[in-house]
Amino acid sequence: MDTHNTNKNPFYDHAEMQRFIAYRDGKPVGRIGAIIDHSYNEYHESKTGFFGFLEQENDETISAALFEAAESWLADQGIKDVLGPMNPSSNHMLGLLINGFDAPACVMMPYNPPYYADIITGRGYSPAKDLYAYRIESTRPLPERTVRIAGILEKETEVEIRPIDMKNLRREVQLIREIYNDAWRDNWGFVPWTPAEMDHMIGIFKLICIPDLVLLAFMKGEAVGFSMAIPDINQVLIRMNGRLFPFAFVKFLYLKSKIDRIRVAVFGVKRKQQGLGIDALFFAHTYQNAKRHGIKEGEFSWILEENLDARRLLENWGAEMYRTYRIYKKEIG
Repeated sequence: MDTHNTNKNPFYDHAEMQRFIAYRDGKPVGRIGAIIDHSYNEYHESKTGFFGFLEQENDETISAALFEAAESWLADQGIKDVLGPMNPSSNHMLGLLINGFDAPACVMMPYNPPYYADIITGRGYSPAKDLYAYRIESTRPLPERTVRIAGILEKETEVEIRPIDMKNLRREVQLIREIYNDAWRDNWGFVPWTPAEMDHMIGIFKLICIPDLVLLAFMKGEAVGFSMAIPDINQVLIRMNGRLFPFAFVKFLYLKSKIDRIRVAVFGVKRKQQGLGIDALFFAHTYQNAKRHGIKEGEFSWILEENLDARRLLENWGAEMYRTYRIYKKEIG
């Protein structure tokens, strides 16, 4: 509900979305969102629109109606090409799951039936970018090289790693925004976070954050990196039949303590400090802190297909690439 609240969600300060629902005999059988993120187009000097929030029965007639409506609206706004699924942007949930359907999705990662890939390609879309998810069990020890680099950094440099300060969340999330906007600015699909958007995340942090799994790195007093691992609350929500209030919230708080999987959702180091091994420090601290919280498995997602450094780091550790999420593109201008 919050994602679609144009009056409350600051994403809509720089974006707009038109939603469509397909009906057959009075029954809703499909939905789609057509999205324009003006910040994305300004940053990339493009005229790109997104489609997202796709749900439908496996019926070509439905997909034709939905995509034609979304693309027509986007074209009327001057859009020349469409990327998706974006729900609603690259800073939120994105991509279509194309393999690994045998288990529920991790927190804030999408899930869809296998036939959606045929639906999208059937509407003239082609693959544009693959995003990967890796998983690893806590019983697998950190690679010796990672431990060695982390030890050297802590002893011989001025790098300090500390957990997020929950008493000063507004200050902390703005530090994260500054690091993210510097570290990720050359990455595919990047859109800078605004101060208002980061402030908006404070409520989510308070609800699900485990402080010593959200880490900040400092050098000479400057915040230079962060790593964010979040508990997989899907393990709880899947047992609640889609209901949170009025009484299920108590059950949520109880089951939250039983979560044994985390998702390392994002980590980044400012460009000036990249290559110093700070990522190894983040891995080491997250691994140790997660084990202390009884975490048995971690997912790293998403990882860009061209991010070979991160992929090698994970694969050398023994992490398994077990899911692929695909972004599709179509020219409509």
